[in-house]
Amino acid sequence: MELIPYMEKHGHEQVVFCVNEDAGLRAIIAIHDTTLGPALGGTRMWPYQSEEEALRDALRLARGMAYKAAAAGLNLGGGKAVIVGDPKKDKSEALFRAYGRFVDTLGGRYITAEDVGTDVNDMEYIRMETRHVVGISKTMQGSGDPSPVTAHGVIQGLRACAEERLHRDNLNGVSIAIQGLGKVGYYLCKFLSEEGVRIFGCDLDAENSERARQEFGVEVVAPEAIIDVQVDIFCPAALGGIVNDETMDRFRCQVIAGPANNQLAEDRHGDELARRGILYAPDYVINAGGLINVYVELEGYNRERAMVMTRGIYYNLKRVFAIARGQAIGTHIAADRMAEERIAAVRNVHKTYVPGMDRYPGRTRMPTR
Repeated sequence: MELIPYMEKHGHEQVVFCVNEDAGLRAIIAIHDTTLGPALGGTRMWPYQSEEEALRDALRLARGMAYKAAAAGLNLGGGKAVIVGDPKKDKSEALFRAYGRFVDTLGGRYITAEDVGTDVNDMEYIRMETRHVVGISKTMQGSGDPSPVTAHGVIQGLRACAEERLHRDNLNGVSIAIQGLGKVGYYLCKFLSEEGVRIFGCDLDAENSERARQEFGVEVVAPEAIIDVQVDIFCPAALGGIVNDETMDRFRCQVIAGPANNQLAEDRHGDELARRGILYAPDYVINAGGLINVYVELEGYNRERAMVMTRGIYYNLKRVFAIARGQAIGTHIAADRMAEERIAAVRNVHKTYVPGMDRYPGRTRMPTR
């Protein structure tokens, strides 16, 4: 992989390689764009098979975070980090503290949080070495579990989808199939049951399925059959890449909208959904509630404020749909254009220098150590 040409092509600003042999640390921090503010994105721990695989993942995810923040209207850039290792056996206090020191050397250009393979406990080790970390526990003035806020944001997006494609001004009586009944899926079931939605659901963990059935009346479906259920909305809340060549002919829905990341296996699958008349809610627009949650943590966490801010997801999706209609393009392309336009607009504003002004107007300042 030719790193610098790749960075130039995709707009990345910086890549940091982090090594501490004593702690067993091998990590990569990728910063995509800081036009709107400091780069915020989680730290993923995964047993990558090669350095190139880890690097590509970090770069791809960092770019996605920049677009997510821009589309959500937040004063944040996009970044992501990966730690090479098995989260089930390679974690240690020393590893995360060593990593925290590398994060601290960036002086706030990158703010980390939990991601796949890391959790609140790991973030608290990192916090021993840097203040540039969010997603810590409530006992440390953090935001705690982001799942309710993420789910609340998805509900706002589902309302926008129902208006756009189902021509309904509420979700009462709508049928939704949820793939994945874990943390976010659980709260989706809770909120949707309160809206009078008929819910079908599945999870690889039978306990999650049974809990959703007992508490919210979810009609449990076998995981391999959830895509085939005829519903108004299919809601991916588990693995990515669910919209692919093998599943395309199986969808029996008018809308695909949910919190799972990277739902399209390839961009061409978004084009194919549009051709088939299936409305797609771009994942990084509808699932921005988690990012909004930790953004509020930067200014002093308030759960009510985080919930209120997720209402913007409804309006952001409405704008994506309007762009897609007006330009006759897929919603996945429309979302990218909306994010790119905001970054470009603010980049032009920054050409006007104001002495003594923070480089990121309106951004929350990180506390000093």
